[in-house]
Amino acid sequence: MATEILMPALSPTMEEGTLAKWLVKEGDTVSSGDILAEIETDKATMEFEAVDEGVIGKILVPEGTAGVKVNAPIAVLVEEGESVEDAPASKAAPKAEEAPKQAAAVPEAPPKASEKAPARAAGERVFASPLARRIAAEKGIDLAALSGSGPHGRIVKADVETAKPGKPASAPATAEAKASAPEQKPEPQKAAMPTGASADTVKKLYADRDYEEVTLDGMRRTIAARLTEAKQTIPHFYLRRDIRLDALMEFRQTLNHQLAGRGVKLSVNDFIIKAGAVALQQVPDANAVWAGDRILKLKPSDVAVAVAVEGGLFTPVIRDADKKSLSALSAEMRDLAHRARDRKLAPQEYQGGSFAISNLGMYGIDNFDAVINPPHGSILAVGAGVKKPVVGKDGEIEVATVMSVTLSVDHRVIDGALGAEFLKAMADLLENPILMVA
Repeated sequence: MATEILMPALSPTMEEGTLAKWLVKEGDTVSSGDILAEIETDKATMEFEAVDEGVIGKILVPEGTAGVKVNAPIAVLVEEGESVEDAPASKAAPKAEEAPKQAAAVPEAPPKASEKAPARAAGERVFASPLARRIAAEKGIDLAALSGSGPHGRIVKADVETAKPGKPASAPATAEAKASAPEQKPEPQKAAMPTGASADTVKKLYADRDYEEVTLDGMRRTIAARLTEAKQTIPHFYLRRDIRLDALMEFRQTLNHQLAGRGVKLSVNDFIIKAGAVALQQVPDANAVWAGDRILKLKPSDVAVAVAVEGGLFTPVIRDADKKSLSALSAEMRDLAHRARDRKLAPQEYQGGSFAISNLGMYGIDNFDAVINPPHGSILAVGAGVKKPVVGKDGEIEVATVMSVTLSVDHRVIDGALGAEFLKAMADLLENPILMVA
C-alpha cells in the first residue's frame, strides 16, 4: 500500500520549512534510517531519515520549495512490486505564487467519480499494477471485473484488497469520498508576519528609485515574527550600569599566559557568560521564564549567547554554565558559535535557557538595549570596554577600562529590585573575577 511521506517537525516550534535538497530520486529503494532529504528550518539545515522501507514512488515537493507546512505530503513510498503509478496524486499544492513554476511537478490527479473507467469490452486490455495482479491471482479475482481507482482507471493494490472473488470491487471508500467531494482550491499560505503596510503599498513609494527586493527566508521570517511579538507582548524595562574591567583584564591576561600551552585563550565574553551563570545561582529568583499563566523558576544556570550569522542570529545555550571551568566554557562556546554559523546546531542546542547575553562591544558599540527572546526573563546587552576618567577610591581622577551594560527585563517575571540585585551580582563578579573560580 502506498504511504505518504510527510514534512517532519524537526523542532518543537517548527511550523514550516524549506525542502532544501532531495538525496533520493523516484524509483530508489530505501530502508528505515536512510537519509531522504535535507530540510531547512528557521534555524538549521537538518537531515530527514526514512522510517519505513520501500520504493520512492513519487516526489511531490521539488527541492528548493519554501514554506512547506509540517505534516504536508512531500513524497510517496510504495511497496516492492508496486508501480510508481500506484502512488496517489499529490495533496500538497505549491504556494499560490509558486504554482506556475511548479505546475509540471504536480502529479496527475486520479479520475473523479464521474470519470470512472468505462465497462470493458470482451478481450479489452486490463491495466493493473504488478502487485495488484499478484494479489488478484492469489485471491482468484477477475481483474476485468474491477474498476480501478488509479490514474486513468488503473487497478491498484487497494482495489484488489477490497474485492471478493468473482465480485467487482468499487474504489476504496476514501478515494470515492475524495472523488465525490467538491474540488477545493488550496488557499495561499499566509506568512507569519507582523501587520503593517503591504509590500505593494511600500513598493509604490519607491517606484522611481532603484532597489533590490530580498525574499525573506525562514530564519528572517521567524526573527521578524518573534521579536515583533516580544516587543508587543513583553513589558520590558531596562537597568543600566557601568562595570570596571581593570581587574578582569589583568586576571584574564594571567590566565591566558598560564593556559597558552594548552592552546586556550579566554575572551572577555567567556567571563561575562560565567558571571551570568554564577549570578543566576546567587539570585535564584531571577533564574526564571514566563510560561503563559505562570512563572517557571529554573534550577540550572543555562545561559543563551547571541551569535550573528549570515541573514540573522542564533542563541546557542550553554547548559550548567556555572559548573564549568572557564576553559571548558570557552571551548564549548567556540564550538557552538562555529556550528551556528554553519547552521549545524541541533534544536536542543539553541532552545531553552532563562537568560541571554548579546555582546556588540567588538563592533565599538558603547551601549544598546536588547529585545528579550521569549520565554526568557531577561537579556544583557554588552557594550565595548573603553578607557574613561573615573573617580578613584581616594577621590582622585584616574583612567579605568569601563564597560556599559543594559539588562532588559520582563516585568512579569522579574521586578525592578530583583533585576537590580541580579545585575549587581554580575557586576561584583566581573569586577572581582577571582570570585568566579573561588
